[in-house]
Order: sequence, then structure tokens, then C-alpha cells
Amino acid sequence: MGTVFRIVLYARSATQAQSAAEAAFNRVDQLNQVMSDYIPDSELNQLSVTAGTGKKVKLSPDLWQILQISQEVAQKTEGAFDITVGPLVQLWRRSRRKQQLPSPEALAKAKAATGYQHLILNKQHKTAQLLVPNMQLDLGAIGKGYAVDEAMEVLRQNRIKIALIDGGGNIRVSKAPPATKGWEIDLSIGNETNYIGGKQIYLKHGGVATSGDLYQFVELNGQRYSHIINPFTGLGLTDQRLVTIIAKNGTDADWLSTALSVLPIEQSIELANHTPKAAAAIVNNVSSTIKQHQSRRFQLLKWVK
Repeated sequence: MGTVFRIVLYARSATQAQSAAEAAFNRVDQLNQVMSDYIPDSELNQLSVTAGTGKKVKLSPDLWQILQISQEVAQKTEGAFDITVGPLVQLWRRSRRKQQLPSPEALAKAKAATGYQHLILNKQHKTAQLLVPNMQLDLGAIGKGYAVDEAMEVLRQNRIKIALIDGGGNIRVSKAPPATKGWEIDLSIGNETNYIGGKQIYLKHGGVATSGDLYQFVELNGQRYSHIINPFTGLGLTDQRLVTIIAKNGTDADWLSTALSVLPIEQSIELANHTPKAAAAIVNNVSSTIKQHQSRRFQLLKWVK
């Protein structure tokens, strides 16, 4: 998944802690072999190789689950969240390395191989079919959230009740540590040039994720582009926006942070308001003016004094 995972936990003994942590890390490694687009023989890449062949591929339970969730979200967001953007992600990575925008021809070719409608899932047989040649799936906007949730489940099975898992900034926490109101989590709300500051909350039994162009961006031809792909344009987002999500789990926090980076502000807040147990804060920079937007549940959060 191209990131580092960290686990903090409370256990009855060092032996229990070591055993549980190793089991959780092994689960993350297992999921990496399923979901990674960097590993040539990952299950995800093996599926992508079949694009356009008409083949219906039987999926493992993990890949089936995450593809099913992703397709539900894609429909809900009308394509603002779309795991078929793999060709665009690869094109944009090359553009960032070369420090130049892709040609219109290259962009059109990559866009032609995307579209969540072209990923067909069969619920009865647990198969997937990629209808268009050169399609490539990319789970970068949901995979880490899913992984921290699965790692937390492994800890629970190993009788660990109190833990925090951080997968590249995607955080999942269980019940509160002893004698505390919850895990103290820093929430950054601002951007690089007009940083408003951070706040801290006490969180238990939930997930946190942040997306934006604060650290990962590139300037090309005088325009600042985010590392997050806009599925509709095929390029990095140009709206300077920082999205912070608190949700019931890491999976929801992960996909929401991406979807709310792409959707218009009003639709983003509406989506957060209609997602159970989710809270969202969006800070965007419009003509050097900072604007803040918060969902209903975010406004009700209790901050660390």
C-alpha cells in the first residue's frame, strides 16, 4: 500500500502484545498482496490484466468486499469516487515525475479506459469483469482504511480491547485507554500558506482520515495540482482543499476524505450529513481567502480543553 502502519495497544503482557501485533501486521501484509497496484502479481493487478477480455474473475473474499463497497460508493457519489481511475493515476504519476502535463491524446486514451460503470460485479458468483481494454483498478482511496479496520479486527480476536492503528494517516481506534475520555487525535484544519491551526478531540470506536494538497502537490504551467485525481477531468485537483473526516470506521473515513475532495462543497457537506456517524470539515482556499465548511456532526464535536 506504499505506506507505514503503526500499532499502539494495551495488553496484559508483553507476550500477548507481541503476538497480537504480529498477527495484525501479518493481516496488513496479506491485504497488501491483494490490493496493491505496486506488486505485479497482486490479486488486484491480476484482475486488471483481464480487462477487455470478457473474462469473469473469481475474487477472494477481501477483494470482493472492497470492490463491492467501492462500487456502492461510486454510485452514491456519481463517479466522484471511482476505483477505475488506475490509468489516470499512472499517467499522472509520470506527469509529476517529468514535471509536465500529459498530452491531450494521452489523457483522452487514459480516460477512455476508466468509468466505474465498466466494472461489473456478480454477487451470486463473487466475480468481477472489466469490460474495457486497458482498465486498471486503483484502491488508493479506500485500501488503507479497509486495512486498518481489518487489523483492528485481528487485534480484537487476540483479546486486545484498547488499540490505535495508523496506516499512513488513516487512523482507527478502539475503546478509550485507561483513565481517559478517548484517544487524543490531532485534526489539522488549514493549508500550507494560510494555516488556521489544529484541534484535538477524544475519539473512541472510530476512524479518522485527512485528504488534501497540503504536502502532495505539483505546480505545472503556473497551476497547482493535487495528487488526488479528479475522475471527471483526469488531472490532479486544482481546488486547494483540506478535508478531515471522522467516521465509524477507517473504511468510511478513507473513501469519504477522497469523495469530499472531489465533489462540490455543498454536495460534500450533504454527503457527510447523510453518512451514518460521519463528521466532516472542509477548508478551501479561494483567491487567497480561507473558507471553512463543517457538517452537522462536526459542529457538535467536543474538543480537548
